[in-house]
Amino acid sequence: MNINESLNIPSLQGKVSPAEWQLRCDLAAAYRLVALYGWSDLVFTHISARIPGPEHHFLINPYGLMFDEITASSLIKVDQACNKLSQSPFPVNPAGFTIHSCVHQAREDAGCVLHTHSRAGVAVSAQKCGVLPISQQSTFVLGALAYHDYEGVALREDEQPRLQADLGNKRFLMLRNHGLLTVGKSIPDAFLNMYIFESTCRIQLDAQAGGELHQVNPQILQGMATVMKTVTVGMGSDLAWPALLRKLERLDASYRS
Repeated sequence: MNINESLNIPSLQGKVSPAEWQLRCDLAAAYRLVALYGWSDLVFTHISARIPGPEHHFLINPYGLMFDEITASSLIKVDQACNKLSQSPFPVNPAGFTIHSCVHQAREDAGCVLHTHSRAGVAVSAQKCGVLPISQQSTFVLGALAYHDYEGVALREDEQPRLQADLGNKRFLMLRNHGLLTVGKSIPDAFLNMYIFESTCRIQLDAQAGGELHQVNPQILQGMATVMKTVTVGMGSDLAWPALLRKLERLDASYRS
């Protein structure tokens, strides 16, 4: 019995458009990868993806599933207010979509929003200094990094305009005392951004435990977006994403069900 059958979730393959099915497979893969790399927080936090089209519909995780249980068919379609638009035996978490919905609303380029409560991310978000320029990874983050001060659990709609203003056009958002958030034009983009963001935080904590820090020359921080394109031979996240999918295929291909 596969995971969808055990959870009483019918397959949606062939029942949604090819574009939506591909998006579902990529988003389910992102959930599995977040779990694989140790960034998940039980059933909490979310990765949302905008479905192509004028309707402003999104895919989000069924509330109550671990990230390593999520499949393409189990993802739930919602509108901007997080009302369920597809059948599921699981609920969605409107409170969890509060942050995601306001980012999608403010950023037409936000094809995917990825939010984590990882140990390293929360730890650095609690540091007054924020992200320090002490690693190659940090140089890719700092030029596109914003901060948003903690206002309690993100349940109130009145916080959304402040979060939108703080994020602006950045790709990395450090939610103070809370965690990390990345924005991407695609699911692979948001995932690769989070991989770099999370690595930056882990390296910083390790370095701080080892003695006096040596910071990167500020001049090196200029033009890092162009450098990143060169490093990825112009392919961006599309260079690493197929390899990540192959990794999942070797471990457990049920994410595509």
